[in-house]
Amino acid sequence: MDIQALISQMTLEEKASLLSGGDFWHTKAVERLGIPATMVSDGPHGLRKQDDKADHLGVNDSIKAVCFPAACATTASFDPELVRKMGEAIGDSCQHERLSVVLGPAINIKRSPLCGRNFEYCSEDPYLAGKMATAYIQGVQSRNVGVSVKHFALNNQEHRRMSSSSDCDERTMREIYFPAFEMAVKEAQPWTVMCSYNRINGTFASENRWLLTDVLRKEWGFQGYVMSDWGAVSNRPAGVHAGLDLEMPASGGINDAKIVEAVRAGTLDEKDVDLCCERILNIVYRYTENAKPETPWDQEAQHALAADIAAECMVLLKNEKNLLPLAKDEQVAFIGEFAEKPRFQGGGSSHINSFKTTSALEAAKEAGLQVVYARGYSVKEDAATEAQIAEAVAAAKAARVAVVFAGLPDAYESEGYDRKNMDMPACQNQLIEAVAAANPNTVVVLHNGAPVAMPWIDRVAAVLEAYLGGQAVGTATVRVLYGDVNPSGHLAESFPLKLQDNPSYLYFGGDARATEYREGIFVGYRYYDKKDMEVLFPFGYGLSYTTFEYSNLRLSAQEIRDTDELTVTVTVKNTGSRAGKAVAQLYVGDVESDAIRPLRELKGFTKVALEPGESRDVTFTLNKRSFASWNEKIHDWHVESGDFTIQVGASSRELPLCACVRVQSTVQVPMTYSVDSIFMDLMADEKARTVFEPFFRKLQEGFGGGEEEKSEAAQEAVSDDMGAAMMNYMPLRGLMSFNANPEVIRMVEQLLAQLNS
Repeated sequence: MDIQALISQMTLEEKASLLSGGDFWHTKAVERLGIPATMVSDGPHGLRKQDDKADHLGVNDSIKAVCFPAACATTASFDPELVRKMGEAIGDSCQHERLSVVLGPAINIKRSPLCGRNFEYCSEDPYLAGKMATAYIQGVQSRNVGVSVKHFALNNQEHRRMSSSSDCDERTMREIYFPAFEMAVKEAQPWTVMCSYNRINGTFASENRWLLTDVLRKEWGFQGYVMSDWGAVSNRPAGVHAGLDLEMPASGGINDAKIVEAVRAGTLDEKDVDLCCERILNIVYRYTENAKPETPWDQEAQHALAADIAAECMVLLKNEKNLLPLAKDEQVAFIGEFAEKPRFQGGGSSHINSFKTTSALEAAKEAGLQVVYARGYSVKEDAATEAQIAEAVAAAKAARVAVVFAGLPDAYESEGYDRKNMDMPACQNQLIEAVAAANPNTVVVLHNGAPVAMPWIDRVAAVLEAYLGGQAVGTATVRVLYGDVNPSGHLAESFPLKLQDNPSYLYFGGDARATEYREGIFVGYRYYDKKDMEVLFPFGYGLSYTTFEYSNLRLSAQEIRDTDELTVTVTVKNTGSRAGKAVAQLYVGDVESDAIRPLRELKGFTKVALEPGESRDVTFTLNKRSFASWNEKIHDWHVESGDFTIQVGASSRELPLCACVRVQSTVQVPMTYSVDSIFMDLMADEKARTVFEPFFRKLQEGFGGGEEEKSEAAQEAVSDDMGAAMMNYMPLRGLMSFNANPEVIRMVEQLLAQLNS
């Protein structure tokens, strides 16, 4: 299809109409020219395909579909290939249902445990989020169906999300909030990107040309179209100029008319309109020319796949006395309503109308396991009666092991609002305490989309984090509890001891105007590790029913340039008696740097399956970005010459292997000096030091006279260290303050001219 020729035949009104939805879920058709409409659908962990009378937040029913585990769970798998398979399955579903784009993945950073939408976000770490999102995108788009990566950018809270400004410095954006989007664009080229509701430093994302054109397209090379989040448009002509191609949903022609009016008034270039049309039509025809509605959608097979995926995502947080896995011939009590009616997905636009669900209680009975059930609490009433707790305690006393299914009800976390605290319902905490007092062999299974406080953690024997594991979560949970699957998930977020420990605590939510990102780059483990702060569970943490040993760390070189790649190899061995999967994590730290940097940052991970006693080498490849930080002086990534630590292990706090590599920068950051520049900075710059050192030595010799000329009192008042410090911190203008000599002034001027030449 010759898209540009097609656009040349369109009237201005037709072009403008193409830039908004035809209804709630479709792009607009231009019947005169045979341009078809295409349908998009909410996701990302399944299809929420609605009819035309839709509402976006799920009041109206959507089609029956398969609900896979949410991103809070799948990211904990640390397994991109697994997520790619899920993407392929969702892509097949889209083809079957004639959907051109699925709205997801959602890859905003988990800045705070309180964000109401954390359950569908990936991680607090941008590298991990980027890798998992890339795999998902590649899976979906391998089926000739597009994705819409969302929400670009700095959409890290629900509170006032449609009006608040996310006020953030560029370095923090570049190092924390942009990299997942950047990686997804560069490595997977998503068909579309969805802009967020919020302002960024005062400008709506939908009108932010720096964001949507300069960064997304010119720097990263994005080739698809940008669509708005539903209702995110404020000034439509400004959005067209910024690079917002498609407004969703339909505007009823109101904003179409504004585009036409702006072009005719000369305030909007028609070339901008043409460009938006071209980008939209490229994707419309990419889908329609490859549509395969005959693609089968085997929902039962996908249900089985959802169970397999969920089991790989679960994180074993605690396992005293190796209580887990459970023996299949022992009496076990399943306690808590979530055992019968699991919470397996979040609320809002991602809510899937599942064609079936399997609870843990149902899965256990189907497997012929000896399980008794006590309800324990009511989710609907958010309460536990004395009778319910008494029944649970009796069941716990009669069983060898009591498994309490707990977590966050739907009302506690959802799109549209943020959590107020990290607490689970009081009735559930009360139940866990009572059951643990009755039976020391108590296991807690958690269904939640974000970290929760665990006041009972010291009184239970085991904790399994199941997250929101999709419609087959019950089958997966039973497989893990009874050892058919060895848990291999690792936390993609830190669990703080208390909410107040979180670095964004003081400013999350913000005021009526904005939320300030004052913690900067210190999000999650970057903050906790830098402060050596105790946490409940660290980033990357996860136990197994077997044990692993990390050894034999090897670097391909001891010194490299920043343009070189470094290969890192380690040996991972299964030292236990069960087959299992280890997640080898590599972290890089700058030993000494002018920029304030985290202690360590995740720069590589690999999941490896090992039989008992088996060893395998795992290899990582590091490049410039692995060592660089964002330098606002040169507006680019920069590596400071120096030593970097390479650490490998099982979490951000368990890193038994460490080596050091020296990296030499090939980029000289330009320095401009003035009379306000201090001596220490001049001496630290190799080029400036060559020019300035002779002058500096002469000044040192004459500063305050020699030791023999000082009185005893003077020597006591101004020590050698103090004198050196005063000289280091003195600006060049200080020479003129202490010595108003024309010759000195002339020398300083000549020195600056030479330094800045």
